Amino acid sequence: MSESRPGPLLARPAHAPPAPALPERLCPAVLDLSGLRSGARVPRPRALRRPLELYLAEVGRQDGVALRRARELLDAEERARAGAFHRPRDRDAYVVAHATLRGVLSLLLGIPAGELPLMREPCAGCGGPHGRPALRTSGVHFSLSHSGDLVMVALAPTPVGVDVEGLATAQAVLGAQSALHVAEAAELARLPAHERSAAFTRTWVRKEAYLKGLGTGLVRDPALDYVGTGPRPAVPAPEWILRDVLVPAGYAAAVALRTG
Repeated sequence: MSESRPGPLLARPAHAPPAPALPERLCPAVLDLSGLRSGARVPRPRALRRPLELYLAEVGRQDGVALRRARELLDAEERARAGAFHRPRDRDAYVVAHATLRGVLSLLLGIPAGELPLMREPCAGCGGPHGRPALRTSGVHFSLSHSGDLVMVALAPTPVGVDVEGLATAQAVLGAQSALHVAEAAELARLPAHERSAAFTRTWVRKEAYLKGLGTGLVRDPALDYVGTGPRPAVPAPEWILRDVLVPAGYAAAVALRTG
């Protein structure tokens, strides 16, 4: 797997305050999945680039060979889930998403993609064995999201959540008012109608990223947390950082990172 250069190393100097310094908007490394190959030799494990690594893959850019190789990286359960999709577009998005996750974890840990020690955490709602995916090994947290043509993966040494979504329709915005904090609903109502779709979508991805980072997902009422509708996200809790992510037009994305 090859990738674009992820930019300057976001390392934290020893004298810096506890919260890592992140740009106001983050730019992910764009992945080329053409190098994915089952059984390929993996490099030695490396350290995480603190405090966050963020990757983007575009489903529509993958040709038939890349999609076939990506599918070969999935385990039996993932292949079964992929095969259950009726629409080829949805199936390809699922395959690319999970192959991307396995690919970046494989390169980080120095473990073949098919042998990664993945597990499911207990469900935040019922405690069943179908919660968010995680690694059995300690020290690496990750989050995966895909929507439409985009896939995003975040890696960090502390709990992290990432979310990407296509822009919400006007009908979706009206139907989701109850999911907003009261202050967010008031902010949205003050905007011109043509600005509400973008504002709602960036608010929603911020909420989803934070709730994924917490490990609750939508089991926790998204209306409880204020993340803001404006160009800069609000901090939902003192021990968390929330940032918007630069993505192609027609989408919005955000990442939430626990600071310790």
